[in-house]
Parts: sequence; structure tokens; C-alpha cells
Amino acid sequence: MKIFRFWLLGLLTLLCSCQSYQQDSGEIFHTSYHITYRHSRSLHKGIDEALQSINQSLSMFNPQSTLSRFNQADTEAFDLSNDSLALHLIQQALQISRLTEGAFDMTVAPLVNLWGFGFHKSQQATQQAIDSIKDFVGYQLLELNGSQLRKKDARVMLDASAIAKGYACDVVAAYLESKGVSDYLVEIGGEICMRGLNSQSKLWTVGIDKPIEDPTAMQRELQSIMQLKDKSMATSGNYRNFYVNNGRKVAHTIDPSSGHPVQHSLLSATVIADNCLTADALATSFMVMGMDRAVALLESMPQVWAYFIYSDNEGNLQTWHSPALKDFILK
Repeated sequence: MKIFRFWLLGLLTLLCSCQSYQQDSGEIFHTSYHITYRHSRSLHKGIDEALQSINQSLSMFNPQSTLSRFNQADTEAFDLSNDSLALHLIQQALQISRLTEGAFDMTVAPLVNLWGFGFHKSQQATQQAIDSIKDFVGYQLLELNGSQLRKKDARVMLDASAIAKGYACDVVAAYLESKGVSDYLVEIGGEICMRGLNSQSKLWTVGIDKPIEDPTAMQRELQSIMQLKDKSMATSGNYRNFYVNNGRKVAHTIDPSSGHPVQHSLLSATVIADNCLTADALATSFMVMGMDRAVALLESMPQVWAYFIYSDNEGNLQTWHSPALKDFILK
């Protein structure tokens, strides 16, 4: 028995010593990804395959993707049974649309295109053009029965940009877990999934950028630093993806109800949730809703935490965070 125990202890020690932290990086969705995980070998090939499956499913720039084919389809039922990734995304997206009363809405695609942030060449964003497009924007124009997705107006188009990166984090995380990985951090374009511990056997440390207006993302300063365990995090803000037209800032977050880019005091919304798809979609939703509505919704969602950066009446940066986050904030 003693010999067996020593043998088992030696085997476990050998297995632990063979596992080191791997680091993989690359590009997807016109952005970069960085993935750190503890495993005995690189899993980059499988990670890349998982990312390409998301790209094949949801890319709005790939005419053969599931999402592009749906956008090009008419009002006939569109079968998603052969694409479980797209089906799950649509199911969750519709649920979040109802939860946020349309603040999150994938059918906003034509308005995003109109303002020059989408996958089609923009027109001039006149009020007349906005009003005409709003006739076929609204998640209520989608019907999902089982795996059959139908749009009530053939002009309806979907935009996954506010949810795809978060969902991709979840898909990569699921792949890593299928390979027995329990310690990892997946970051895609700033959206993050983290589980277990880092290489120093500590909780993962993540930062929230100060909302400095810089489309190049060269000027970066951290507003806050926190340590999180087994959580996902996503941030949405209008301080990087914008342009100036006739002296007016035009931000990329479009309010589906008004058809216009949002303009309010909320500068950045960071959401911490159990999965990154939810965090990503809610971060965009809160940017559309603004501080008051976002905080009110959070009161009914104790499992979701948020960190907001906003501008007060004097133009000074202020922050608000969910009470549950207090013990995790280092700075």
C-alpha cells in the first residue's frame, strides 16, 4: 500500500510538472486574440479551428457564412439545424433583446450600415433615411420556432458585432475545457473569459481602460484593476470607434429605437457575468440604455455585475460599480 501511494504521488507530481502555461495569439474578426492556458502542449490548432467555426457561422463579411446567407434570404423559414453555433446565438440574442426591451437588437444592422460602421457602404444618414430603415428594424420581426428562423420583412438583416467576440470567447473556453484545461484566460478584442488561476497560482488580474478618445488605441491608461475568479468580462464604449462629421462626434453604438448614435453621459460599460456572450451583449445594451436604466435593470440581475465610467455635470469622470464588485477591485 505504501509503495502504491508513493507511486501515485510520483505520477501526480510528474503530471503536474509536465503542464506549463501556453500562450497563443492571432487575429480574428478584424481584431486580435490572446489566450493563456495550462496544458502539457499547445492547443493552438484546435483553438484556431474553433474560431474559424465561429467565423464561418457569424461573419458578416463572409458571404457564405450562416448569418450572411440569412441576411440575403427572403421571408421563407431559414433552417439553422446544421449550425448549432448560430442557433444558440440567436436563441440567446432574442432572450437578451426581450430582457433589455430592445436596447440590444441584432436587427440594427441596416442602421449600423447607414451610419458607416457596418458591412455595407453607408448612405447619407438623413432623418428620412433613418425613418425608412426603422420600418424593418426590431427583434420582434424575427420568429424562431425550434431551429427555424424567419424574418417578417425580407429587408431585415442581422449584425452580430455586439455579441460575436464574447460568444467566441465562450466557444474557445468550451474547447479548452473539453481538453481538460481548468486554468485559462481567453481574450478576444478585449472581451475575456477566465477560469482557475494564472501561472503564479493567483486569480487573474484584468484592467478597465480609461475612456480616452483615441481611435488608434495607442493612448491607454487603466481606470481600474480587478481580480476575478471564474467569470467573463466585456466592455463597450464610444471612445475608440467613432468619427467626426462637421465637428460632431458620431459614435458606433446605435440606439435601435431612435436610429441615432447614442449621446449621453455614460462613456464606458463593463459587464461581468458567468459567460462572455451575456457580458458582451449587456455591455452594448447598457451603453444604449444609459446609466439610470442600466442600474435599474441590474437590480433585477444579481448574478450580473457592472462597472460604469460616466461624465458628471461638470465634465469630470466618475465611476459606479455593482456593490458585489467591491471586494474584487484592486484600484
